Amino acid sequence: MLAIRLHTFGPAENLTHEPVDDPSPTPGQVRIAVAAAGVHLLDTVLRKGEQGPLPQLPTLPTIPGREVAGVVESLGDGVAGLWLGKRVVAHLGFAPGGYAELAVVDVDRVHEIPANLDFAQAVAMIGTGRTAMGIVQFSELGADSVAVVPAAAGGLGTLLVQYAKHAGATVIGLAGGPEKVALVRANGADLAVDYTDPEWPGKVRAWLGGRHATVVFDGVGGTVARDAVGLLDGSPTGQHLVFGWSSGQPYTLEGVSEQVLGPVMTRKAGGPSPIRTLELRALAEAAEGRLTPTVQRFPLTEAANAHQALENRKTTGKVVLEP
Repeated sequence: MLAIRLHTFGPAENLTHEPVDDPSPTPGQVRIAVAAAGVHLLDTVLRKGEQGPLPQLPTLPTIPGREVAGVVESLGDGVAGLWLGKRVVAHLGFAPGGYAELAVVDVDRVHEIPANLDFAQAVAMIGTGRTAMGIVQFSELGADSVAVVPAAAGGLGTLLVQYAKHAGATVIGLAGGPEKVALVRANGADLAVDYTDPEWPGKVRAWLGGRHATVVFDGVGGTVARDAVGLLDGSPTGQHLVFGWSSGQPYTLEGVSEQVLGPVMTRKAGGPSPIRTLELRALAEAAEGRLTPTVQRFPLTEAANAHQALENRKTTGKVVLEP
C-alpha cells in the first residue's frame, strides 16, 4: 500500500508519500480500506517531536493519523463475518496509522457509518464531533444563553455553533478574516465577527445592546480568549470552558474558567465506555441532521500541505486526507 510516513521529527516537509507493507489484522481486529483520514492539530504537534497530551511520542518511522473511515475488507480471527464490506469509521486511539490506504483497528472501536454521511463527514464526527459532545456537557444551553465561539470556522467551532443554535442560544462566532467570517455567518451564527479587528469586543457589546455573554467555548486562549471572557461581565453564572489553546497561550480567570480537557470530558460522560458514548452521540447528531460537519479535503499525497495549512490557520472545518 501507499502511506504517509514520518522518518524524522520536524517540519511538514518531513512527511513523505511512499510504499509500505500492508498491515495485517490480528485477532479481534479489522482492516479498513481507507477512504478518508482525519488530520488533527495534535498530528502537527507530534510531527514536530512535541509530546502534547499523549503519554509518549510515536516510534519512528511512523504513519501519522488516528481517525479513519472506509470499508472493512479483511477480518482478524474472532471477528464476526457481518463486518466484512461494511462502511465504518473508527478512532485508532493512541496507535497512529491513519494516513494510508489501509489501516487496522480493534473491532470494538469501529462504528458503522450512518447512511446519510459520507466517509469524510464520518471522520469529522468520530474525533472532532466526539470532542464537541464532550464540551457541551458542561453548559446548559437554552433560549436565554449567549454563546461565544472563538475559532468558529474550524472543525470544532462549526459544530459548536450549530449545536448552540439548535439548543436555542444566541451565538456569536469569531474568526480570522472576512472569508472565514462569511463562513461562520453561513453556518448559522447570529453574529459573525473578525477577531483580527482590534475593535471587535466593542462592536459585539454594541450589538448585544446591554445583554451579556453567558458562555465562552474556548479552544484558542491568548488575547482572543481574554477579550471574549470580558463579554461575560455582568453574567451571574458566566462560564469560560477551556478545551485547548491553539494560540499557544492559555487564558484563565479564577472563578470563571473551567478546563474541560479530554479526561474531564470522559469522566463527565460516564458509563462503561465513555469515549464510545461520546462517539455514538456525535454520529447520532449528524445522522439526525442536527450537526453537519464542514470538511476541507486534501489528497493523501498532499499531507504536508494539509499540515502547513492547518498550522497557518488557512483551513476551514475538519481537514481530511483522501487516498
